[in-house]
Amino acid sequence: MRERTHMFERRFSFLLALLMLPLGSPTASTTPQGGGQARWGYRVVNTYPHDSNAFTQGLVIVDGVMYESTGLHGQSSLRRVEIETGRVLQKLDVGKEHFAEGLAAWQDTLIQLTWQTKTAFVYDRATFKPVRTHSFDGEGWGLTSNGQQLILSDGDPELRFIDPATFKVVRRLTVKDNGRPLQEINELEFVKGEIFANVWLTDRIARINPASGDVIGWIDLTGLLKRGEVTNDQAVLNGIAYDSASDRLFVTGKLWPKIFEIRLERKQ
Repeated sequence: MRERTHMFERRFSFLLALLMLPLGSPTASTTPQGGGQARWGYRVVNTYPHDSNAFTQGLVIVDGVMYESTGLHGQSSLRRVEIETGRVLQKLDVGKEHFAEGLAAWQDTLIQLTWQTKTAFVYDRATFKPVRTHSFDGEGWGLTSNGQQLILSDGDPELRFIDPATFKVVRRLTVKDNGRPLQEINELEFVKGEIFANVWLTDRIARINPASGDVIGWIDLTGLLKRGEVTNDQAVLNGIAYDSASDRLFVTGKLWPKIFEIRLERKQ
C-alpha cells in the first residue's frame, strides 16, 4: 500500500498496539481467520495486459470503461484504460506532492483520494477536468460507492461512509473478522450489496456485510501470478473492479503486468 518506510512504520505501530492491549481484549486481525465464514476460490476467465509500472491504488468500471488511480510521489495519475489491451487512453498526472490512492465514480465524476495530504480530487469523468477538491481527516486508502454514499478506508478497521456532495462523514462502520477488528483494509469495491476489500500484503479479499461490518467470506486469490512474474516486494494484490452491466469481476495488483477477469468459485 505504501512506500517501504511506511510499511515498517505501520507494522511497528500494529505490534506495539497489540502489546498494550489488556488481557482478554479482542486483538486486531491482519490475516483472515476463516472460521465458519464462506470461502471462495477463483477461475480465470480472461487475462489482459496491464502497465507494470502502474502502482495501482484504485480501479473502477463505469459504462464498460475502466478507470485507474496510480500512486507514489511523482508518479501518481488518473487513467482511462482499454481493458482488452491495457493501453492508457487518457491520463492526468497528479501533483508530485500527492500520493494518489482509492478511486470511485459518482454520477458524472470520478473522485480520487490522496494518502496523507488529506485531499480528495473530483474530476469530470469524460474530460478529467478538475471540478473541485474536498478535505478529509486522516489518511486515504480505498474508496468505493454504494450508490448513496462513498465508502472510505484508511487502513484501520473502521470504514467511513461519506456524503459525496460535502465529503462529510455520515456513518462509521467497524469491520470485524470473527469478532476481531480487521486491520490493513485497502482498496474497496461495492459488489452486489457487499463491500469487497483488499487486505494489504495478503492475497485475499474480504467480503464485508455493509450493515453489520462482519466479514462474511474470504476470496483466496493465491497463485494468480506465476512465480517470477513480479519481483518487487511492493507488487502486491490491490485493485478490484466490478462491471455491473456485464457482471464481470476484475482484479490486479500494484506493478502487475496483468489484469485478470475472474469468476468466483465456492470452496466452503
